[in-house]
Amino acid sequence: MASPKFHMAFRKYHRWLGFFLAGIMGVYALSGILLIFRPTDILKYEQTHTKQLEANLTKEELLPLLKMRGSKVTSENADEIVLNVGSYDKATGEATVTKKDYPIVLSKMVKLHKATNNSPLFWLNISFGVGLLFFVISAFLMFVPKLPMYKNGLKIAGIGAIVTVLTVIFGS
Repeated sequence: MASPKFHMAFRKYHRWLGFFLAGIMGVYALSGILLIFRPTDILKYEQTHTKQLEANLTKEELLPLLKMRGSKVTSENADEIVLNVGSYDKATGEATVTKKDYPIVLSKMVKLHKATNNSPLFWLNISFGVGLLFFVISAFLMFVPKLPMYKNGLKIAGIGAIVTVLTVIFGS
């Protein structure tokens, strides 16, 4: 059986890591809530950009160069290609596109959730996940296993895991 010193040490680590992770969890929570509404235009504003491309591109060559999901050619004439997101001047190669996006701070928060192993945010996401796993394990190491609080905590954690798994299975 572990000593009371052992449990007190885990209480201390759990508390300090909890304070540290609270800041990270706040940012993740806000950006996660924001991502729920990504198909809508909530908090987004129009941004117009000009890109200099090669002149005289065809519509088939143009769309991949714009790298804008959902962009389509709506019409074409001898001088320009008109898109649902802007236009392309064939003579000059200038493409003017308008898209709706979040302000810079919110945009960065969204990228936090979408980070892959090719992003510098990858390490923050991995560290956060490891920190949360420590948080989960240390929550149970703070209490003596024979106490009713420990046994009730295991039951509540089990219910939480079951609710999450059922929501994922039947909610999508």
